Amino acid sequence: MAVSSSHHVVLFPYMSKGHTIPLLQFARLLLRHRRVVPGDDEEPTIFVTVFTTPKNQPFVSKFLSDVTSSVKVISLPFPENIAGIPPGVESTDKLPSMSLYVPFTRATKSLQPFFEAELKNLEKVSFMVSDGFLWWTSESAAKLEIPRFAFYGMNSYAWAIYSAVSVHELFTKPESVKSDTEPVTVPDFPWISVKKCEFDPVVTEPDQSAPAFELAMDHIMSTKKSRGVIVNSFYELESTFVDYRLRDNDEPKPWCVGPLCLVNPPKPESDKPDWIHWLDRKREERCPVMYVAFGTQAEISNDQLKEIALGLEDSKVNFLWVTRKDLEEVTGGLGFEKRVKEHGMIVREIG
Repeated sequence: MAVSSSHHVVLFPYMSKGHTIPLLQFARLLLRHRRVVPGDDEEPTIFVTVFTTPKNQPFVSKFLSDVTSSVKVISLPFPENIAGIPPGVESTDKLPSMSLYVPFTRATKSLQPFFEAELKNLEKVSFMVSDGFLWWTSESAAKLEIPRFAFYGMNSYAWAIYSAVSVHELFTKPESVKSDTEPVTVPDFPWISVKKCEFDPVVTEPDQSAPAFELAMDHIMSTKKSRGVIVNSFYELESTFVDYRLRDNDEPKPWCVGPLCLVNPPKPESDKPDWIHWLDRKREERCPVMYVAFGTQAEISNDQLKEIALGLEDSKVNFLWVTRKDLEEVTGGLGFEKRVKEHGMIVREIG
């Protein structure tokens, strides 16, 4: 009997656009390496199964609509009656506040039995890539003897700095820092300074009984058990920080596969959003553009946003700012977006 030469890859993104989009782009990257094995069935060498939830499936399916013959999308029932979370919310962009991130993420564990049942019914899985926030998927992978790779949205630079800050206890020793805004040199990277206020309290003031700390530890421990970490970056961009990760044999190996955005199919000129046309114009003018975004998990106060907005306006630098916030409301309705329209572009949604 002939041995199958095909590879079946399972992807499970976290329910947040900033995490979902890169993993769907990774699906495209995998399929670029697909070829068809001649024979009676002309079996493809790579096919992908993506897991999501009902409210997220339309976005996932639309994103992959041009490769549907090679991708299967499976929806798992998202839990209801989560304390503090409105019914029907299945992604972080719909949360009324990011303070609900922990209970929302904890609730995803109820997907585990459905996930495992579906995995058992699938063709043999070669390996799985699941978001690091879905820590419990490593348990499922181990139970079903599937190699699991973790995926996080951040690059190797951010990972290395977080690791160095934690290892050297830069902000947790009483004598280590005098104020939240005092620059502190990172021992492993003496040319880099950081401030306590730039880090999550989970790193700077770890309360081991706090739900956020416990969740972070679950993420870390499940990642350590993984075969590696998929990184949306490339080695030549941040080799120092990739090598820093590679030197620790106790850490999962980073696999640089980015930038994943390059695998997106080209769009017709008529389908391009305004911000793409704006960027094209800036390129023609040979003007560099600063990209401003804080991710989907960060919760920035209105006072902070106002200072950032006014700073960008005063600087006169060209910038593209991705934010769901109403900046007119944040800045007091003083016509901010009109004033910066020549050198600043505000984008509500990318994806």
